[in-house]
Amino acid sequence: MPTQTAAMPLTLEVRRAEQAAADIFVFELRHPQGCALPEFTAGSHLTVRSPNGSLRKYSLCNDPAERDRYVFGVKRDPAGRGGSVDLVDHVHAGDTLEVSQPHNAFDLDPRARSFILIAGGIGITPILSMARRLNAEGRPYMLYYCTRSAEATAFRDELAGDEFKGKVVIHHDEGNPEKSFDLWPILEKPTAAHVYCCGPRPLLEAVRDMTGHWSRSAIHFESFIDAAAARKPEDRAFTVVLASSGERIGVAPGASILEAIRSRGHDAPSSCESGTCGTCRTRLVSGEADHRDLVLMDDEKATQIMICVSRALSPEIVIDR
Repeated sequence: MPTQTAAMPLTLEVRRAEQAAADIFVFELRHPQGCALPEFTAGSHLTVRSPNGSLRKYSLCNDPAERDRYVFGVKRDPAGRGGSVDLVDHVHAGDTLEVSQPHNAFDLDPRARSFILIAGGIGITPILSMARRLNAEGRPYMLYYCTRSAEATAFRDELAGDEFKGKVVIHHDEGNPEKSFDLWPILEKPTAAHVYCCGPRPLLEAVRDMTGHWSRSAIHFESFIDAAAARKPEDRAFTVVLASSGERIGVAPGASILEAIRSRGHDAPSSCESGTCGTCRTRLVSGEADHRDLVLMDDEKATQIMICVSRALSPEIVIDR
């Protein structure tokens, strides 16, 4: 099988576009000429350009050993910014999509001896790829998958297969917070396991709070809730000052610090842009931050800030840039 070159972007053919659960749809992409695709690792995602030009990140859920296809899930969200609705409503088998090469900010730690995988809703996609990889490697794990109902549970039949037997717990809360799955007995006592969690922000925050006494390096989060989704109606404009030059840059209510400094020509590293990976960690020199990330510990918040999602409570903040 010939191999797809490393050039970006990739234009791939949609071989499958079908509903996998209530409001969740699965897309399978292959190279039009049958080339092998750039390899990916469990936890990777693609940036997908939908027909209306929107760029969105979607996690790959198939086995990383597969080089002939990429499979990802999309939750159709009418309240979102239009990317998911556009993909689901207007992309069909036989169409082509422009996608980035796979990127991973949620990789399995090769040093971990065992794993606790926690997924909520569409967050099952990278977690499923991880479970497939761990099965292939014979590494121990338990997967806890929280959904609203059986009808809202993507990949339900696959997870009932023999390869996952005894390794998966699926819980339905029927939309009632009082029926949420109790993760505390699982997370109460730190173990040698690494915890990987992907899903809605309330789930991520709950797991973060329950694992505050674990080793920081053993807890891993991913969310594709981007900076725009993290904004609040009461957000106000503020000024960010770059300590290295004294340059003052305004940050509007509808922009992140990262976006604001990039608009002025300053480069800054980032990856997830949802406050979960830590790539954009920046030293906070002065000012009061409004922390909206899932990375910083309480004792770090006075001196660090994640500039992709966090803002300022004071009229200005000074950062080490």
